[in-house]
Amino acid sequence: MADTPPDVDLKSDLTDDVALVTGANRGIGAKIATKLADLGATVYAGARDPTDVTAPNQHAIKLDVTAEEEIQSAVDTIEQEEGSLDILVNNAGIFPRSGPLHEMERADFDRTMAVNLRGPVLLTKQALPLLLDSHSGRVVSMSSGLGQFTDGQMDGQYPAYRLSKVGIGGLTAYLDGEYGDQGLIANAVSPGWVQTDMGGDRAPRSPSKGAETPVWLSQFARGSPAGKLWKDKEQIPW
Repeated sequence: MADTPPDVDLKSDLTDDVALVTGANRGIGAKIATKLADLGATVYAGARDPTDVTAPNQHAIKLDVTAEEEIQSAVDTIEQEEGSLDILVNNAGIFPRSGPLHEMERADFDRTMAVNLRGPVLLTKQALPLLLDSHSGRVVSMSSGLGQFTDGQMDGQYPAYRLSKVGIGGLTAYLDGEYGDQGLIANAVSPGWVQTDMGGDRAPRSPSKGAETPVWLSQFARGSPAGKLWKDKEQIPW
């Protein structure tokens, strides 16, 4: 495990923080929600079917990130019940397995962009007033090594997924450039190849391992690095 960089100040106690995690009913999202709750945060676990969230120390909330009315309702509920939001984890995502661009189905592209990019953009937009009211609002968005576009990383297949994650990088950099001086800490994370419905059984990493760096980023205190892509608690190139 990488050591904490010297310029990162972590909040070890999240008892005063409110978090919203999307796609929190299974896989990495469920582990992130659990770990944040264990650190003391008040966790709203977003899921398309909230009955799928069974953790007693989490607040299940109906949230399909492709449905704008559910995005607005979720943020409104958190504001009414808690009056604040300190951590937003954009975790929900899909991964259509397609060949090269000329073979891609347009429906796969539209659905992937709706879930992986449009959803995080619109949810972050609605949550920003609460996040900016926080002393150190944090936005953690799930990216992927397949979304890295430097050093020859774009080497084949999965165009919809790859481009959606490139967009997440753009969103992260934009949030830092636009709102960083107001205290917002926005970062993206590549969790690696994880044993989930998306990653499959052959993946070498557990969901718990995949959740480690997103949770770590969720603990960043004001003034910590932002606008970056991270893996295993180390910055990696876009």
